[in-house]
Amino acid sequence: MKYRNFKPFESVSALSLGGGGIGNVWGKTTRKEAVDTVLYAIDSGINHLDMAPMYGKGEAELVVGEALKQRDLSKLKITTKCQLGTLPHNRVYDKLNESLMESFERMKIDKVNLFLLHSQLIKDDYQLPILNDLRDSITTSLSCYYDSVIPAFERLRSEGKIDNWGIGLGEEGALISAINHEKQPEAMQCAVNVMNSIGAIGYISKKSDPNRILKECQDKDIPILAIRAVQAGALTSRMDREPHPSGRDKPDFDDYERAEPFRELAKKWGESPASLAHRYALSIQQVSSVILGVKNTQELKECLETEKMNELNEEQIKELENLFT
Repeated sequence: MKYRNFKPFESVSALSLGGGGIGNVWGKTTRKEAVDTVLYAIDSGINHLDMAPMYGKGEAELVVGEALKQRDLSKLKITTKCQLGTLPHNRVYDKLNESLMESFERMKIDKVNLFLLHSQLIKDDYQLPILNDLRDSITTSLSCYYDSVIPAFERLRSEGKIDNWGIGLGEEGALISAINHEKQPEAMQCAVNVMNSIGAIGYISKKSDPNRILKECQDKDIPILAIRAVQAGALTSRMDREPHPSGRDKPDFDDYERAEPFRELAKKWGESPASLAHRYALSIQQVSSVILGVKNTQELKECLETEKMNELNEEQIKELENLFT
């Protein structure tokens, strides 16, 4: 396992284990298989676990708590998140702290190394293209973030509950404002995939453009954790889950259809689509770690083999990106 520079932790394994797969977000798994996956990841050199209460309604964090019993945590880094929404100033710290305490209880820990805002950022007057009636519960306004969230994060740090804090998705204009604020996020989760897509979770923007945020982080030297390398399964051999009855994940399945030329090129290059998708993300400049959504050891082993391969060269990256331009 290679290790890369990442300011919040000094260094981080090139691959991180995310909570989506072990939390049953990306298809079914069992508690035992999920626990085994966590243990296999750690034993293989992965030193960062990226969790959140939303991954299986706490299931991913419960899996971590079970897996880490009687384990030495001194070299392990743990991230969790909070779906905050937009709240009055006097409620922000309490909501973040309550969420953090519940995560601590599930994972049987008393501190996280990185705490991320999980609700998407928007400008105060921004109207969502869809779900605008839920805006205050699923998004955090910039004024709430500047005036309340950042001070709350700093208070949690002073209390010894978190080491670092950061943000993730949102409307591009709002994210760029946050990146350029006098108090910059200490880390960012950026969607990094050859399709430049975040599929179903791109509902905040009229036309999402993850690469715009990636470039801004690169330009401002914001530490980057890559998510959505396989774009919710669209860049794999098959979608191994059924579409949600509500149709909310239709953009992910549409991306799968759109990615057929990618699968053909992967076959031509003698590589599985998932492997090639992860290798693309690992090859992007300044990405510190690629967060995996694997749900079992079989999927994890393929990713570990991918990490051992050479990074893609500029010509290969361009050929892949040209499939979607």
